[in-house]
Amino acid sequence: MILWFLKDRKYSVEDAVAKLTKAINWRQEFGVDELTENSVKGMAETGKAFVHEFLDVNLRPVLIVVASKHLPAVHDPVEDEKLCVFYVEKALSKLPPGKEEILGIIDLRGFSIENADLKFLTFLFDVFYSYYPKRLGQVLFVEAPSVFRPLWQLTKPLLKSYASLARFCSVDTVRKEYFTEATLPAIFRN
Repeated sequence: MILWFLKDRKYSVEDAVAKLTKAINWRQEFGVDELTENSVKGMAETGKAFVHEFLDVNLRPVLIVVASKHLPAVHDPVEDEKLCVFYVEKALSKLPPGKEEILGIIDLRGFSIENADLKFLTFLFDVFYSYYPKRLGQVLFVEAPSVFRPLWQLTKPLLKSYASLARFCSVDTVRKEYFTEATLPAIFRN
């Protein structure tokens, strides 16, 4: 864990210790170690997110978000955040030896204004930037509709240098470049 923070802070021990201390405090306050399958079961049953059972072709665990199932007007934002952190932890627990990054896939098919949630996106970006540095290898925004573009323009500056990890692509790109036929997530099959 210390190495992630050192790399993120360009090996400045003082900066890394400060960021690591903040992360440890956050983990305790948020209750990261108390999150279980059972504690997030209700929100997990929405199908809005899951950790794929297979790694991608670059041997990264895959965290998939189905944006059309995210309903901020209906779902409790605290429970959304717990589910998010639980799945990040679960994906990281699947890292093979020698690998340090996960792949995030946000399936934007069917996304509408009802699914837009700037507050949650800000939380998500902060989680990766502040508490899981250098753990997100890439984020795929799959089939982004035009209604998503303004939200992206609002949130992109929050990503800072992490914005370069984002890639907008098609389902076909996901199929051809990130998985084999045997490991392709069911939601991206024909």
